[in-house]
Amino acid sequence: MRRLWLVFAQSTTATLAAVFVISLLKPDFLPFRSRIVAVTEAPSAAGSATRTRVNNTPFAPGYSEAARKAIPSVVNIFTSKEVRVPSSPLLADPVFRRYFGDQLNGGTQQQRSLGSGVIVSAGGYILTNHHVVEEADEIQVAIADGRTARARIVGVDPETDLAVLKVDLTNMPAITFGQSDQLKVGDVVLAIGDPFGVGQTVTMGIVSALGRSRLGINQFENFIQTDAAINPGNSGGALVDTSGNLIGINSAIFSQTGGSQGIGFSIPVSLARNVMEQLIRSGAVTRGWIGVEVRDVSPELVESFHLQARRGALFAGLLRGSPADRAQVKPGDVLVGVNGRPVSDSTSMLNLIAELPPGREATLDVVRERQQLALKVTIGKRPKSPSG
Repeated sequence: MRRLWLVFAQSTTATLAAVFVISLLKPDFLPFRSRIVAVTEAPSAAGSATRTRVNNTPFAPGYSEAARKAIPSVVNIFTSKEVRVPSSPLLADPVFRRYFGDQLNGGTQQQRSLGSGVIVSAGGYILTNHHVVEEADEIQVAIADGRTARARIVGVDPETDLAVLKVDLTNMPAITFGQSDQLKVGDVVLAIGDPFGVGQTVTMGIVSALGRSRLGINQFENFIQTDAAINPGNSGGALVDTSGNLIGINSAIFSQTGGSQGIGFSIPVSLARNVMEQLIRSGAVTRGWIGVEVRDVSPELVESFHLQARRGALFAGLLRGSPADRAQVKPGDVLVGVNGRPVSDSTSMLNLIAELPPGREATLDVVRERQQLALKVTIGKRPKSPSG
């Protein structure tokens, strides 16, 4: 009897062990463990940098690592300024005086606004848009690690809508600069900022276009266009690549409603860095200037000037005694290159000349009466006026 009981106990133990193993490895074999809906699950990404689907096709790992790297470097900016409220005849009404007396009495009101910025150095320099801090009486910066500080303006450049701030904090999580010149249409990008003051937000999109200009936003325009959602409050925030490197400063949106419609514009980091370094070094931006009035090359001009292609900038006029005048430039010349770099239109000509430091000699490649000439010009300093 004891022998039979031992055999029964061993058989039961073996059966339970088998059921346990099957339930772990092949649960579908057990009728009481059948699934309600059959789904295909990707294997865990733990311990592996690359995830694959069950059919072994590539599976995108997501952009959490890029966001994790860049988020600490993006700050929220809170500004305030006093605005004068004009007096109102409605003060004669006692009801209005009771409820709106302070606002209607010709006094001042505190106006507040929100924006974003990007930490560019551990020493406390922050890059943002000029319109975020324009005319602000007080600027407060909130960092992702919970610290807050009052910021001062180091310098502004309204012509590119950029500004540099400084806070007296140490060990700031500075962002890594990327290569905006290597961007291609279709590249995936992330926009980071504080839209509508709801808190730090990451949105994803692609590069929709490059070199956008003639938008009437800034004097110098060379925008990255993206469909990553950019809304009010995102201004001054970061546009980063899939490695978390800064490639642009979010600046503007095209919208008929005030919200994102998939057309946002960012200032390339190559331009932003040049402006930032000048603002930190001297508090202002110095640009090159040759003193000319330019127009785009139209199809009619291509035919009448016998140009090989519709590119370049037509010198329609020049200031007497300007660098262009001293270099023997003539009205009617078509500029096709600056120091060997091609000029596609009047906007690219303006940007190329502005990049050159005053006092340096440059070569202008111009077409005059079907002949291409190389004229040497000493670059001047761009005045505050909008002339080229």
